[in-house]
Amino acid sequence: MTILDKAKLWTQAPFDAETQAEISQLIQKDQTDELTDRFYKDLEFGTGGMRGIMGAGTNRMNKYTYGKATQGLAMYLQKRFPEKTLKVAIGYDCRHNSDTFAKLVADVLSANGIQVYLFKEMRPTPELSFAVRHLNCDAGIVLTASHNPPEYNGYKVYWNDGGQIVPPEDREIVDTINTLDYRKINFEADESKISYLDKGMDEAFWKASLENGRFESTRGRNKLKVVFTSLHGTSIKLIPEVLKRAGYTQVHIVKEQEKPDGDFPSVASPNPEEPAALKMALELAEDINADIVIGTDPDSDRVGIAVRNLNGEMQLMNGNQSMCMMDNFLLNKWKQEGKLQGKEFVGSTIVSTDLVKKIADSYGVETQVGLTGFKWIAKMIREAEGKKTFIGGGEESFGYMVGDFNRDKDAVTAALLACEIAADAKANGSSFYEELLQLYVKHGYYKEHLIALVRKGKKGAEEIKQMMENWRTNPLKTIDNEPVTQVYDYLNSTCTDLKNNEIHTLDFPKSNVLIFYTESGSKVAARPSGTEPKIKFYISVNSALESIENAGKRELELDRKIERIIKELQVK
Repeated sequence: MTILDKAKLWTQAPFDAETQAEISQLIQKDQTDELTDRFYKDLEFGTGGMRGIMGAGTNRMNKYTYGKATQGLAMYLQKRFPEKTLKVAIGYDCRHNSDTFAKLVADVLSANGIQVYLFKEMRPTPELSFAVRHLNCDAGIVLTASHNPPEYNGYKVYWNDGGQIVPPEDREIVDTINTLDYRKINFEADESKISYLDKGMDEAFWKASLENGRFESTRGRNKLKVVFTSLHGTSIKLIPEVLKRAGYTQVHIVKEQEKPDGDFPSVASPNPEEPAALKMALELAEDINADIVIGTDPDSDRVGIAVRNLNGEMQLMNGNQSMCMMDNFLLNKWKQEGKLQGKEFVGSTIVSTDLVKKIADSYGVETQVGLTGFKWIAKMIREAEGKKTFIGGGEESFGYMVGDFNRDKDAVTAALLACEIAADAKANGSSFYEELLQLYVKHGYYKEHLIALVRKGKKGAEEIKQMMENWRTNPLKTIDNEPVTQVYDYLNSTCTDLKNNEIHTLDFPKSNVLIFYTESGSKVAARPSGTEPKIKFYISVNSALESIENAGKRELELDRKIERIIKELQVK
């Protein structure tokens, strides 16, 4: 079918009058580019589910794409568990229309005879993951576009373990959805099957968060000055209270960003990975001489952290640094409490820093590494149940999970843990930043850099595809004049050892990722985003650090090395 043929289908039944009018107007005005972007593909599940711009069309988030996905999920659950009374939890964030779409999703599930637990108000994504397990649900759904621009919304599906769907369930669910005609969606709600979640679930989550993220040996909580911003998102519902209950008495909230608002009026992007997003929080930190800044994205699964460096200036941590500090703190506390029994592990991803493994090795703890996306860490935990204990884990994109009481990245408990690290360090005459440098002295100074190129629409998707093909047909031979010794191709499931001229098979699900290593551990990775119109290039370099006093000099050397690598890669 042509783009126009596909569009014309949306100008007739079963689509409602509003949808028909929206598409008819585009056809009448001959909006070819807009129609192409709306219909050149169906929205797909990526590393973080289905995410897209709101509006009519197969490549948009709307009543029918939500309805089709939900009808397909309902049919899959009924086929998978034919004799069971099915239960599904639904959560949503501050995005425009999220509450309306969440009710629509609940209606479709209930129309299919499924018991639904719908959050009465917006809540952080990790609370939905927690609720799935807490209520013994068969699946969960959260409506969020994470840190994407205001025009986006999204849809993530969770399995009965509280983690996002992974093989084989993900492919089987998508196949079921793809076979559906829009006429098969049952929108007729059975209200008797819809229950609402409120403060009771909050209480259960706070309790679990404190049990996993607060340690009795931590001192100085009442002396730590914290600045917190929810960036107009959902974390305002949980983080201030969990910090209060943990004993933090000096928490200062950025008032201009306190109210949830899907327009995110005070920031260009509500993403704590972007330094500009924390500008107001950093200004408040300077005004009150705060020790730490905490900022979260709209659905409160990512957390950004800033602390004072050796010069007393607020410095933003990247996701790798935060993850390494959290891993080390947890491992140290578990060791002090005699909880390390030789069957524990931490989780990471293939594009995150290799420093994680060095830290875990120093405690005699295993590191498990998966593909990008927290669903793979959740899969590790599920497969280890009854055999190994998960301590914590994260990824470079500002996500971290403490313990396994929920199975997705959790900015609520990660924020609490970050404050525990800072308070403990301050009480011991140190600081969060100084403890990070001590890690570098012990294990090596690791420095990372991310380049994310935005390529929108059909043309952009083709350009990203071509970039990856070029990298495969013309792979890197050197990185900053060092010969590449290993090439990991996760799409072809191969690891090529260029030093010994050997090829090994990778035991990972196929994913469009390429990683190049030198013998010294310099690393370059290329990966198209699964949820945004982006291709990402990850650079990691490292060097020995003899003492904290040499940290500034070593960082400058590593920064220059990264600059040379960027110039070599010619990505822009």
